Amino acid sequence: MTKPPLTKSHGRKSISASVQPSDLMGETPRLKHAWQVKIITLFPGAFPGVLAESLTGRALQEGLWQLETIDLRPFGDGKHKNVDDTPSGGGAGMVLRADVVGKALEKAQQATPIDREKWPVIYLSPRGKPMTQAMMQRFAQAEGMTLLCGRFEGVDERVIEEFAIEEVSLGDFVMTGGEIAAQALIDATVRLIPRVLGNQASTEDESFSDGLLEHPQYTRPAVWKGRAIPEMLLSGHHANISDWRQVMAERLTKKRRPDLWRAYCEDHDRDPDEDQEL
Repeated sequence: MTKPPLTKSHGRKSISASVQPSDLMGETPRLKHAWQVKIITLFPGAFPGVLAESLTGRALQEGLWQLETIDLRPFGDGKHKNVDDTPSGGGAGMVLRADVVGKALEKAQQATPIDREKWPVIYLSPRGKPMTQAMMQRFAQAEGMTLLCGRFEGVDERVIEEFAIEEVSLGDFVMTGGEIAAQALIDATVRLIPRVLGNQASTEDESFSDGLLEHPQYTRPAVWKGRAIPEMLLSGHHANISDWRQVMAERLTKKRRPDLWRAYCEDHDRDPDEDQEL
């Protein structure tokens, strides 16, 4: 049977897409210059999940970023390792205990910068600030980050205050836990790390990069089901193509995201009601 080729480590410790902390090995070794994310979760088997595929998966294999899961359950209390309890003051559901989550966060913060700009600590929560491209760019510029995946009714407020945790939301809806939101955040951040994308310039023209939604994209065939690629894109006149794309981006943003359009106009000293033809 032919053995699969070994992945080159280029002088660093190698890493695979199934990165899991090992009790026999102790702490997961830090890869030199790799952006690192630590994930506190009751379901470590959910990772890397889709992050092991495509560009993010290849970047993980190449050591451009590193993933470590920290199982919350072993930090639980008592014989049954309880991690939650009933809400103080009454109410439905359960709340993750501050002492349990606190121990996991203390483990996660070992050998990481105290400065939250260099190492953000994030709680995935529906009441948090909505994820934005600017937020992902900030995270990508850090050395790494710790993500806390909530469950049940949430996390005891005291642990959020004690560890200066930033709350971030995937959107205005409630999910059963923070694992899917964490994967979305990691994906949006990792792709901004240098060398992850084949063409880093592609991030400069996509949605939200300059405050607008991205213009429509087309490729071959030139005509499909009677729909033709706009003639402007086939003209070869790069300046005119650039102008066309700008107009299309403004049109889409004004129509679909009036909130972004108003913010864009404010930043560029423009009247949001101008040019009714857009």
